[in-house]
Amino acid sequence: MPDTTRYFGFILVILGIVSYIVSGAASITALIPAFFGIVFVILGRLAMKESIRKHIMHAAVLIALIGLIGSFPGLLALFGEIDEGMGVSVMGRSLMALYSILYLILAVKSFIDARMSAD
Repeated sequence: MPDTTRYFGFILVILGIVSYIVSGAASITALIPAFFGIVFVILGRLAMKESIRKHIMHAAVLIALIGLIGSFPGLLALFGEIDEGMGVSVMGRSLMALYSILYLILAVKSFIDARMSAD
């Protein structure tokens, strides 16, 4: 899971940078996925140390959940539940929400697998 966390972080960094460039550098908020991504890259690197992995991975799940909650309105806008138009902002937030959901699913599966192997 530490590698998955780092890869997820890299994807978010790229998403944030692309969103910022495509939006014409109109707002620093387009970089929010990149800021989350940097945190994930750091957490993924820290989780390489076996003694703190469990705590770091739980922190990463919490950060992913916060990212999902913050980006969820973009996903609703994508499906037409909120009328915001189909701008770069909606696409960036939607992708961040989808990536966060995927990460949470993978993390929960990893936690379950780790628990099963410990028994």
